[in-house]
Amino acid sequence: MATRKAAPARKLKVSSKVRKVRRLITGHDSRGRSKIVSDKPSPHVIATAGVPVFGVTDIWRTARSPADNKSTKDPCKGIQQLTPQRNGTVVRVVQFPPDKVWMKKINSKDAFATLGKSGRAALAANKGSARHPMMHTTETVDYAIILKGEIWAVMDIGEKKMVEGDVLVQRGTNHAWSNRSDKPCHVAFILIDAQPLRRVTR
Repeated sequence: MATRKAAPARKLKVSSKVRKVRRLITGHDSRGRSKIVSDKPSPHVIATAGVPVFGVTDIWRTARSPADNKSTKDPCKGIQQLTPQRNGTVVRVVQFPPDKVWMKKINSKDAFATLGKSGRAALAANKGSARHPMMHTTETVDYAIILKGEIWAVMDIGEKKMVEGDVLVQRGTNHAWSNRSDKPCHVAFILIDAQPLRRVTR
């Protein structure tokens, strides 16, 4: 089965206001005992579309299911894609600045281009909805967990405000995120590769 090739990460300026995400990774010693093998901020951070305070931090990736727990390599190194590889997963934290900080400045194509080929494909999959410039669709199941702040989940029809502790299950639907508050919103995302849906628009 073909896999999605990963594009190299793009090095863009990230604001010091983007919160560093502490990443703890477990492993085993030579006797098979569990331990923490790494405890430091994830280095895999970009500022999408050159907006310094719009931070995307990748935490971990898996490339298949069942996942490989034997490798000691950092699976995020050298990869910056919106979606996981075929049969894979990706965990990331996104810091969404207030809409008023970036909405009038951003170019949607440039924004999704910072997330590689799969980012561009996600934007292209938006079937004409103009509700939000960042409307996009991915072939994934996403668990979106609000860590701090508030944000609106925008759909083709309707929208819902989410606050700290809320969880959205996004099942391959066209969507966008809108932060209408005065403070950044931090959202953890777990993306899992899924079978594509045949979406019919009227």
